[in-house]
Parts: sequence; C-alpha cells; structure tokens
Amino acid sequence: MKKKIIILVLFLSFNFLNEVVAKIENKIVIKVENEIITNFEIKNKIISSLILTEEEINQENINKYKKQIINTLIDNKLKKIEVTRFKIKRNDAKVKSYIDNFSKGGSTLKRKFLDNNLDFQLYEDEISTEFKWQTLIYKIYSNKIEIDENIINIEINNFINNNLNVEEFEISEIEVSLNNNEKYENKILEIKNKIKEDGFEKAALKYNDTYSASQKGSLGWINSRSLSDEIYKLLSQMKKGDVSKPVKRQNSIIFLKLNDKRISKTSDLNLTKLKENLITKKKNEQFDLYSRSHLSKIRNMSLIEYK
Repeated sequence: MKKKIIILVLFLSFNFLNEVVAKIENKIVIKVENEIITNFEIKNKIISSLILTEEEINQENINKYKKQIINTLIDNKLKKIEVTRFKIKRNDAKVKSYIDNFSKGGSTLKRKFLDNNLDFQLYEDEISTEFKWQTLIYKIYSNKIEIDENIINIEINNFINNNLNVEEFEISEIEVSLNNNEKYENKILEIKNKIKEDGFEKAALKYNDTYSASQKGSLGWINSRSLSDEIYKLLSQMKKGDVSKPVKRQNSIIFLKLNDKRISKTSDLNLTKLKENLITKKKNEQFDLYSRSHLSKIRNMSLIEYK
C-alpha cells in the first residue's frame, strides 16, 4: 500500500511539473497587434538559429542572442500581418526547395530540430512568411527600381581587372553533418572506404548533406580569392584528381576533390552572364532598402506590447 502511495505521489508531482513547464513555455510575453510571441517561440528561435549557424547551444549563446532574436520575431509577426492583409499566397514548393539546400530533402535539418525538441513547423512558417514578404515588396516597389548602365559598365571593367590571371580550382565536395553521438573518426573512416570502393562521385551522392549532392558534389570553378586561407593552402598542395584530407568543422566533415586548376583568362569570362548578375545584384540591393524602409514604417505604426 505504501509503495502504491509513493508511486501515486511521484506521478502527480511529475504531472504538476509538466503543467508548470507548459504554462511557462506557453506564456505570452509580447503582443504584436493581433499576433502573440510566447516563451516557447523565443526559445525555439534562439536554439534553431544556433543550429543553423553551427554555434554551440549553451546558456552564454542563448543570453547573447536573446534580444536580437526577440526583435527578429517581432519583425516576422509584422511581416505576417502585412502579407495577410495583402492576401499573398504561400508557395510550399519554394519553401521546400529552400530547405532542401541545407540537406537532402531537409531530413538532416529536420532531425537536428527534433533532437533538440524544436518545432520544425515554426521554421517552415517563418521561411514561408519571408518569401511572401519578398513577393509583397516586389509587388509594391518593382516600378521604382532603377539601374544605371554606366555604373554597371564600370563594375564590369573592375571585375575583369581584378579577376584576370587569378588561380581557379574546379572542385567537388562531400560535406557530412554529424549527429550528436557520432564520432569524427568513425565517419571519416566510413567515407574514406566508400570513396576507395565506389569513387568520389558515388560517395558524394550517398553522404553529401549539401545542395551539391544532386551534382555528385560538383561545385564548378571557384576563384581562389573567394576561398579561406585554410582551403586555398589545401588545394594548392593537391594535384588533379587528388582527394583532400578531411577538414573538420564544428558539426560536420568536408572532403574536397580537385578536378582541375587553371589561371583565369578573358575568354573564360561570360560577360553577358556577368552583366545579368550585376543587374540582379543592384536590383536586390534596392529591394532590400525598400524592404527595410517598409518594415520600419509599419513597425512605427503598430502596437507592440511587452507583457
């Protein structure tokens, strides 16, 4: 009888603690017009941001980014209200494509969220809101975008001068994210064996967690000036066809294969594509300015209450 009473007390205590935790997490801390932000949303956003930036999840980083994350969540709510007002529709295919850029089908990223008891749907909704916001800004401001051809031509000439006679590498990659319980050494040995047995391309298809997996790991030609000192030094010491030693990151391993190398020439530059890219860049810069201006305007007009 005494044992049953102890078990009952423990059970009731456990339920009580769960209810207390649930109340704390579901507590509304900020109201943005008719939208709410809870403690859970703040925690979810902070930890998911640390995962996405591959920073360590600890109390120091949580405290460090909390204020910034709260402001981001407020902006997200304001954007959500605005795109709803303009009846901008969700584009699920675009959201899925964006998530797929992080890993195959988003499965690795989703697993990381689940491992840390995070709500992946909140992340998807945030991406969806951002895409809808971009659609709205384009709809409102596209007729105000202006491109100066003279500035474009000056930048093309500068680009040519800065990129002639520069070393370039054609490379492929295998980047593998590690689970919390996985060890670097075990994964490195597994990938090395796969490369030896089936070749780099097949290993990339099997293991690569980045968007390049669909291209068998190919990254194409990379300008040496865009590489970190560590990677440049590594590639400089390799011969055509070589596979690098594993490069360790906080939560991943990277293998690189050098397919070819060259010194860039004018004939290697696609000037038409370069001009298109510069025009797109200039347009995006202007859209970004309009986006920030529009968000600032609606933020100043909105009721934001801290509970």
